[in-house]
Amino acid sequence: MVSMFEALMASGLSGFLGCPAVLYEDALTEFFLNGSVRDGKVVSTIHRKQVEISEELFASKFEFPVDGLTDLSEIPKDIVFDARSIFSFSGEQVSTSGKKREMKFEFRLLSDILAKTISVKAGSFDAVTQESFLMMAAITCGVAINWNRLMFNILKDMVTAGSRQAKGYAIQINLLLENVPNLELGESSEFPSSKNLTKNTVHRYIAVNDKVGVEEVADVPRLKKKPVKKVVSRKRPAVVDEPIVKKKRTRVGKAAAVATDSALEAVPVKVVAQISTVPPPAPKRKIQKRKRRLALGSDDEIVGEPQLLL
Repeated sequence: MVSMFEALMASGLSGFLGCPAVLYEDALTEFFLNGSVRDGKVVSTIHRKQVEISEELFASKFEFPVDGLTDLSEIPKDIVFDARSIFSFSGEQVSTSGKKREMKFEFRLLSDILAKTISVKAGSFDAVTQESFLMMAAITCGVAINWNRLMFNILKDMVTAGSRQAKGYAIQINLLLENVPNLELGESSEFPSSKNLTKNTVHRYIAVNDKVGVEEVADVPRLKKKPVKKVVSRKRPAVVDEPIVKKKRTRVGKAAAVATDSALEAVPVKVVAQISTVPPPAPKRKIQKRKRRLALGSDDEIVGEPQLLL
């Protein structure tokens, strides 16, 4: 942890990260509300007074290094490769855009410091972006970075309309506004002590992440559970009372017998065994009414119309 802080201070960011905590909330709100970029400068209006912040003023106020790489993607690949092993909690190389719990405690803290004070990205801090990973690699391995150019570009994105860059640099902007002549900033508010990085907060951070590391990192290579086969019971299923289907009484004779046999074949065997013990009610035969036919002799007269014999 001490080596991490020493590398952070040696990178040239101590003037920006360790500046006095001064906060003028009303002036800061008006600065972002009226802010824009003009001729490479950050311009705004506070209490009807114009304020300009140039890249040179930004560098001189916080003593930024102005020599080095201006694009993080230009960091040598071998340094990024070594950093993936240096940051690893388990010994295996971590991803350049992975979870924070995959890294050692000191680099988790370094990732939070860079995410909240420099890159100022909105969203979850559990993930490490590629931008913050490259910053960490440059700080840890001693790569020269033009932090003034890099961070001033972030400031310009903050005041650009339509930009997705979150607002930040609150304390640093307030320090710049204090140097503007004849600018009334009003009363300053006390900066929350919980936001200051002290020895106690570092130890608390380690204690919290220690539990996270044991619970989550140790369980990363989880074994796949074998599917459990369901045991099929060999017991005979209970006999279920089938609903009794009412028979149509339009069939008589052999047709009724055939319908009864087909209905019994469709019923399960166990149910048939139960039904067979009780004799089924005999179907009622429908007697067809027939008209009487008189047997007449050859000499008798036929009364009425003749009938067809079936």
